[in-house]
Amino acid sequence: MADTRTKLLDAALETLKKQGMAGASARTIAATAGVNQALVFYHFGSVDQLLAAACEHGAQQRIPLYRDRFAAVTSLRELLDLGRELHAQERAEGSVAALAQLLAGSQTNEKLAAAVVKGLELWMAEVEQALGRVLASSPLAEFVDVTGLAKATAAAFVGLELYEGVDADGAAQALDALEELAALVTVLDDLGPVLRRTVRARLTRSIGPRSRSRPGQERT
Repeated sequence: MADTRTKLLDAALETLKKQGMAGASARTIAATAGVNQALVFYHFGSVDQLLAAACEHGAQQRIPLYRDRFAAVTSLRELLDLGRELHAQERAEGSVAALAQLLAGSQTNEKLAAAVVKGLELWMAEVEQALGRVLASSPLAEFVDVTGLAKATAAAFVGLELYEGVDADGAAQALDALEELAALVTVLDDLGPVLRRTVRARLTRSIGPRSRSRPGQERT
C-alpha cells in the first residue's frame, strides 16, 4: 500500500487532471488522497511544494513505462512513431491536462517552474539518448547539437499536446510534417559515400560543424 506521501503526490496529480490549478487546494488534494489535510503541510510544507514534487513524481512514474521502447528505437521514424503513441497514451491518461495546468501555474511561480523543468528534463534525457544513437551514423551527426535537439523535440511535443486540445487536425498535420522531415533524413542516410561527402561539405560551408559557437561565444 502506498505511504501517505505517495498518496498525496498521486492525489495532487489527479486533482490537477480533474480540477486544474484552481481546484488544487490542500483540502481537495487531501480528500482525494483520503488523508487529513494537515498532512499536506507536514510532508511538503505548502501546496506549491506538493505540486512541485508531484510534477517530478509524475515523470518518474510514467517514463519507466516507455524506457524499453526508447532503448529499442533505431531510426528517427521509429522515434516519431513512439512519440505519436506516447502522445496519445499520455493524453488519455490525463497527464497532458496536468502538465498544462503545471505549465500555466509555473509562469508566475519560480519554484513550480523549476520543478516543471526538472520533470521535463527526465523526458528529455530519454529523447536525447535515442537521438544520439540514431544520429550517430548519420552525416548530420557532426552538425547537430543532440542535447538542444532533444529539448526542441520535447518542447514541440509539449506544445502539440496542448495545441491538440484546440485544433486536433492542426496537431496531426504538424506530426505528419515531422514524419516527412524524418523521411528526408532517412534518404540522406541512404546516400552513397560520395554523395554523403558532398552533403557534408556543403553543410560545413553553410553552417559549420557542431562545435560552432553558441550565443555569447566567439566562432573559431
